[in-house]
Amino acid sequence: MSRQAVLLVNLGSPASPSTADVRAYLDEFLMDPYVLDVPTLVRAALVRGVILRSRPAKSAEAYAKIWTGEGSPLVVISEHARAALEARMGLPVGLAMRYGEPSIVHGIEALLARAGELDDLVVVPLYPHYAMASTQTVEVAVDAALAGKNVPYRFTPPFYDDPGYLDALAGSLRAAIPADTQFLLFSYHGIPGRHVRKLDPTGSHCLRSGDCCERPSAAWAKCYRHQVLTTMHGVAERLGLGENEYGFAFQSRLGGGWLEPFTDKELVALPARGVTKLVVVCPSFVADCLETLEEMEMRGRETFLAAGGESFTYVPCLNADPVWIDALAALCNKPATVLA
Repeated sequence: MSRQAVLLVNLGSPASPSTADVRAYLDEFLMDPYVLDVPTLVRAALVRGVILRSRPAKSAEAYAKIWTGEGSPLVVISEHARAALEARMGLPVGLAMRYGEPSIVHGIEALLARAGELDDLVVVPLYPHYAMASTQTVEVAVDAALAGKNVPYRFTPPFYDDPGYLDALAGSLRAAIPADTQFLLFSYHGIPGRHVRKLDPTGSHCLRSGDCCERPSAAWAKCYRHQVLTTMHGVAERLGLGENEYGFAFQSRLGGGWLEPFTDKELVALPARGVTKLVVVCPSFVADCLETLEEMEMRGRETFLAAGGESFTYVPCLNADPVWIDALAALCNKPATVLA
């Protein structure tokens, strides 16, 4: 029998909500060339000379609002999902974070210590949609951590259009949407437009026209914008929503040239268009974290209500939902290209 194990990889979290720990986390995150893709010296000057002078204190305040007795929500929830998947699949499942702890190196070491010699290590980047600053940087880091080790491994592909994932997401929404809801907003994590263009193998498709995400292209395999729209339409179809009953926006931007429309601006504009009863879901994330709990459920709610909204419903991430865990198990069992 094949000796198999699974490694789940998520973004990560500071060790605590202290300013010092948040600064260390942001330094690791923002100095990643797949996140801030500028020359090293420019990146260091921007991150360490500008961003880290003020952002850590502000981010520490935000983390403090969501921190739990067990620790970071993202890490705690990811661990719950790991344990549920291990019980569901009946094989060793490990957990690692791209930034912070457990690091990818430490996560792999801990998993191999438990699992022993393997024939098949399934690495699952916990991002539904492919992007440089999420999926690709995980792939690069895992490749480096496993270099020279006799461990056959493979990555699960982005699962933005996977029926099990879409069913789980639609099910969570169906159970949470109030009957009087007027509009469902899909809020995705923003990325710079240049990241989309850099991953376009044709060099001439992505963001070159208003309908690029509707015209079939080899670029779709790694096109973040196309993939988030596919998720949105797949869920809306399952919920039976009309085209005027849902829409999308991008949150968490840093700098100019990021994908639009922007979530914070949409939350102000919707009441002006007559939408006062809103539901928001954040499908970029499979585990609740700073961007969902503080940025969206807290600050997003405040923004919408201050702009004239009457009700704001945030739908939690899939977290350790049993339907999602079943879908995740099925994703792990799909054949993929084996790497060595």
